[in-house]
Amino acid sequence: MRVLQADEWDVWYTQLELAFGGVADCPQERKLYKALTETERSLGVWDGETCVGSAGAFSFRLSVPGGALVPAAGVTMVGVSPTHRRRGVLSSLMRRQLDDIRAGGEPLAVLTASDPAIYGRFGYGTATYVLAVDIDTTRVRLSVPPGTDEVRLRLVDPEQALADCERVYAALVPRRPGMPGRQPGWERLALLDPPAMRGGGSPLKCVVAEREDGEVVGYARYRVRPDWDHSGSDGKVDVVDLDALDPVTGAALWRYLFGIDLTWTVTAKRRPVDDPLLHLVTDVRRSKPNTRDALYVRLVDLPAALEARTYGAPLDVGVEVEDAFCPWNEGRWRLVADDKGGARCARTEDPADLELSVRELGSAYLGGITLTSLAAAGRVRELRPGAVAEASRAFAGDVAPWLPHGF
Repeated sequence: MRVLQADEWDVWYTQLELAFGGVADCPQERKLYKALTETERSLGVWDGETCVGSAGAFSFRLSVPGGALVPAAGVTMVGVSPTHRRRGVLSSLMRRQLDDIRAGGEPLAVLTASDPAIYGRFGYGTATYVLAVDIDTTRVRLSVPPGTDEVRLRLVDPEQALADCERVYAALVPRRPGMPGRQPGWERLALLDPPAMRGGGSPLKCVVAEREDGEVVGYARYRVRPDWDHSGSDGKVDVVDLDALDPVTGAALWRYLFGIDLTWTVTAKRRPVDDPLLHLVTDVRRSKPNTRDALYVRLVDLPAALEARTYGAPLDVGVEVEDAFCPWNEGRWRLVADDKGGARCARTEDPADLELSVRELGSAYLGGITLTSLAAAGRVRELRPGAVAEASRAFAGDVAPWLPHGF
């Protein structure tokens, strides 16, 4: 195992493609990820001259409850050659990577899992979900709030609108946990639009919402998939992303997407689970909402991570934490949070009120998964009556955490 050298990237990435089934990424996607790769944070495992394993990390700043942006390692590009499975390669990569993350002073590691069964044993817990909708716009209408008619919409070139869209996105990051504050270069991900990624749809389109002074306060990027059958048009609108700074802007953008000529279906695959859209549609059942796991969180420096976020209620709780893979986190901790949002976490000899693993702390960390639900599954053990409910209220957030894009 060694840190990747820049001239090894193509071989290293090709091994990753092999681990994911052997289908090569399109050249545009490959070029973007080559530019985004932090080679000094990328590991390769080599058998002679053959790369047989990989793992990388991006230097993110992740929004947490309270609005702070906390340094987090975005774990990515993890794969092992099919010829070298079940030999401890993945465990060795995870061991080295978490040691490096700790040494670099990042309290958190996060990832999206191609196989959810893999990462729990390394201390990662499911922390966010995403919502998908598939809306029949012939039967579902929108009930929009007053003021929606005053929103001005304008079709623009996605490239030319990028700076305005990024300003909207940046303003939203502190409002919702789980969103990465985009570092330079990551804005290009939203514009990645090779024909191979369009699913038969149009080139990427962008509509922006403006105030009277021309300030952009929302946007939607989407593709149209024209289709026809014996009865006429049967087009679809695929929503790539939609962000808005206020309710009427969001409603105006959705209404625009619902009304595109010759289309009868609107789909979106990566929305927050508490998306206001669910309260705008006249028939949520025919919107076919469904959810799936998204971001997994791992506390690397437990006290630093717990002190970085705020809490929804005062809390004074002793927690016995299991963490065999990162034993520096293991043991008994006292977490004290006040009603002003500050928190302190330190080792204690006092009796514990709760007992859980670092995996459950990762799940609850962003406020979207409740400790009461984890306790109901037997994943959190209550040692003092009432402690689970107290801690669950304090950890829970006002909005659902959300990862708006992969990495």
